[in-house]
Amino acid sequence: MSQELINPARVDFVTLRLFCAVAQTGSITKGAERCSLALSAASRRISDFEAASKAILMERTAHGIRLTPAGHVALQHAMRLFQGFELFSNELSEYSHGSRGHVRLWANMSALVEFLPSALERFLHLYPDTRVEVEEQLSGDIVRAIVEGLADVGIFVEGAPTHGLNVIPYQTDRLVVLCSKTHPLAEADEIDFRSCLSYDFVGLNRGSSLLNTISTAAHDIGFPLRLRIQVRSFDAMSEMIASNLGIGVLPLGACFRKLEPWGLKAIRLVDDWAERRLLIATSASRALSGSAALLVEHLSKTPDEIADGH
Repeated sequence: MSQELINPARVDFVTLRLFCAVAQTGSITKGAERCSLALSAASRRISDFEAASKAILMERTAHGIRLTPAGHVALQHAMRLFQGFELFSNELSEYSHGSRGHVRLWANMSALVEFLPSALERFLHLYPDTRVEVEEQLSGDIVRAIVEGLADVGIFVEGAPTHGLNVIPYQTDRLVVLCSKTHPLAEADEIDFRSCLSYDFVGLNRGSSLLNTISTAAHDIGFPLRLRIQVRSFDAMSEMIASNLGIGVLPLGACFRKLEPWGLKAIRLVDDWAERRLLIATSASRALSGSAALLVEHLSKTPDEIADGH
């Protein structure tokens, strides 16, 4: 039964499965029933298999079918092929159902700092064979990446254009004014944005949705934004603010843990725009992979649903 002697065009998995069933039951009739084949079709497949193998694989006796030495070798190889095919099918099924795979997730800084670490930790605990590639990007860039197919799932602040996207609500973040505890504003527990505009600001680099938000708010009020320093991260903003180089507007979740250790004060902003909605977005023109669909489903769950295991 050397490989070059077998005509592969005459051997398929249906025939191999039938051969194993006949060998296990000792009967072509029972093997045909197990494989849901007509007896005549099963007999023809067995004959073709023996012809392709150029060996006698079975002996017909009064008590049924008995494997020849060549038949035992064929059975061992057929079983190994089926084990490999079963593993192949199971792994592809895992990918199609999403428990394995690769997801490209782009998110803005607020989502990445406040909400995604714990959510992704839970998701990857449930699906350890899924790889989530996370990039921190500006909201406008996230929208373009999803439309162009560079990202599978995006999370950004409501207000960015969403043409060509499917969007669902994600989380809500609350913006606060952050200042040093020695700053004149530190006596207040809540404040309106107008009252902050006489002070220097520390902000994010241009293009961030947060900088656009406070710049637009200052313009609408009719006062210039005294932007003294621009940095690339919430941590850098907090460090500058702790050094009394200005005040800043940040999501509460991004600075809450730094308040006491860094000598900072978070003051609630009472303006309506200080409560922002984050959205989950996917392409409206491309179907999600199984793993990406599972991630979106997981992220869209409420904390109560996650706690209940739903």
